[in-house]
Amino acid sequence: MTKVLLTGSSGYIGKHITLRLLIDGYEVRASVRNKAKADEVRAAMAAHLPAGFDLAGKLSFVELDLESDGGWADALGGVDVLIHSASPFPIASPKDENDLVRPAVEGTLRALKAARGGGVKRVVLTSSVAAIYGNDLPAGKTEFDESIWSDPTHVVGRVAYTKSKTLAEKAAWNFIATEAPELELTTVNPVLVVGAPLDKHFGSSVSVVERILNGKDPMLPDISFSLVDVKDVAAMHVKAISIDASKGKRFIASAGSRTFVQIAKSLKAAFPNRKITTAQAPTLLIRFLALFDGEVKAVLPTLGKHIGVNSTQAQKVLGINFISVETSLVETAKYLIDNGFLAN
Repeated sequence: MTKVLLTGSSGYIGKHITLRLLIDGYEVRASVRNKAKADEVRAAMAAHLPAGFDLAGKLSFVELDLESDGGWADALGGVDVLIHSASPFPIASPKDENDLVRPAVEGTLRALKAARGGGVKRVVLTSSVAAIYGNDLPAGKTEFDESIWSDPTHVVGRVAYTKSKTLAEKAAWNFIATEAPELELTTVNPVLVVGAPLDKHFGSSVSVVERILNGKDPMLPDISFSLVDVKDVAAMHVKAISIDASKGKRFIASAGSRTFVQIAKSLKAAFPNRKITTAQAPTLLIRFLALFDGEVKAVLPTLGKHIGVNSTQAQKVLGINFISVETSLVETAKYLIDNGFLAN
């Protein structure tokens, strides 16, 4: 049986990857920061696996820290595949970008070095479309694709989160090229990830839907998002393990692009009794609000820009038929409503 070490297993995406690995017959060694997180992941799996599933025999845990060498060598012992999905993801930029950049880059290299030391050959890395779209489109292209890299000096590319994902993924590919050519690397580069969480502990990407449902903003900024369902992101990680054609490649995970207003209108149509704003805000107003709201400030570099991404490679090589954006949005909203996460 193939054994996988999955870092970041307690995250929103990480839990879905864990579930998909278990369902597909893999043995999972999941890394967590502490025992409480292990209990949280175990409970989430038990709630979604079929009755009688041998969870104790197929899922074990190790405690690892992205910023410490302790435990990594032992964690990679006897492992066939490393899926490295652990990385911080805030909505608002931190005051010090190194709070994101340092653990992302150092954590990725720490995981890869431990994999090499443990004799692991196959690595799947959770990157982000942030490592792709933080740049101007090259001449002749109308969409961002896997051949493009973010520029950490670009107005979009220099945002702390974007820079952290760019530098971490570049560090991974450089490490493979210069120090560990025996490692077979694939990266998955998701756009904004939505879809129903597996439990009540989830990350900040779902907060975009939560913000709209709560009617926090009287008007919505003129920005667009490419979106993808968390179940498809998990499937891409797991499919990459066994598909040889995925080795050495990056894969954008995206089901399509929608503006903030289009997202709001889809949610309004599905939940007509909720007070959901669908009006678009003047750009000058958004720039003013950004002076007081860190979440608003974080979107300024993409204001008024509606450039999509191309996920054809994931469809062709990994065989992914992406869940529709509207289906994912409604499932996310239904989860938030049914579990009491909304203010009204």
